[in-house]
Amino acid sequence: MPKQKTHKGAAKRLKVSGSGKIRHRNAWRVHNRNKRNARRWRRAKGMSTLDGANEKRMARLLGR
Repeated sequence: MPKQKTHKGAAKRLKVSGSGKIRHRNAWRVHNRNKRNARRWRRAKGMSTLDGANEKRMARLLGR
């Protein structure tokens, strides 16, 4: 049986951490910054980890 190919769209958006967790960028970061207050903006900073079933699905897309 052939190997599973990596889903290139997912590979560009997701990163695997050193411990094996899948990380993603937070939403609401692109434009219209002045519509959102500072607290909301801070919460959207950085990256978050996927949880449970979502992590399982995305791992399959990444060929893991």
